[in-house]
Amino acid sequence: MLMEMKKKYQTVAFVNLVGSIVFILLGIWAWVQTMGFQYIANTYVQPSTFPRVMIVGLLIFSVVLLAQSAAKLLSMREGVGKADDALEKKAPSINPVKDKGVLAAFAVILLTVLFTALFKTLGYVICSVIVGLAIMYMIGKRSWGQMIAVAVLVPFGMFLIFYKLLTVNIPMGPLRFIRDLLDMI
Repeated sequence: MLMEMKKKYQTVAFVNLVGSIVFILLGIWAWVQTMGFQYIANTYVQPSTFPRVMIVGLLIFSVVLLAQSAAKLLSMREGVGKADDALEKKAPSINPVKDKGVLAAFAVILLTVLFTALFKTLGYVICSVIVGLAIMYMIGKRSWGQMIAVAVLVPFGMFLIFYKLLTVNIPMGPLRFIRDLLDMI
């Protein structure tokens, strides 16, 4: 009985259950953080709109994963489960030293923290270009012309959409003159 419970805690279903709870808590925390965002009068899209849409998606998928994992764990306890079910298999362990995917994930987390830390100083476009180039390089892109074109044009395009269409003021850092030029047009 104890051995059977120990095996259940090592399954993909249990790992998914724990992960879904962590993401639900993260979603709730993020939603509370958006409540402190500045309200801008006469603007349809508020600074909290996009993060809240993403948070709702995170919460929906996390609740679905929670329900799926809980149902699987309950059926395993009753002995109803199937031996070839992917959720009943032993969960793989993550070794950050040997697994290049885990190292890449840590690098992306570090890039995200740097993006956030430098966002107001360098602005959206410069931070996005740096992070975009780094991530494209990490996933194996080596065409520098294509990488630079994508890393520069996508952030500028997103800036134009947010600034002109959605009227969301995005920090531009040293490239503030571009926003000033757009205001003159």
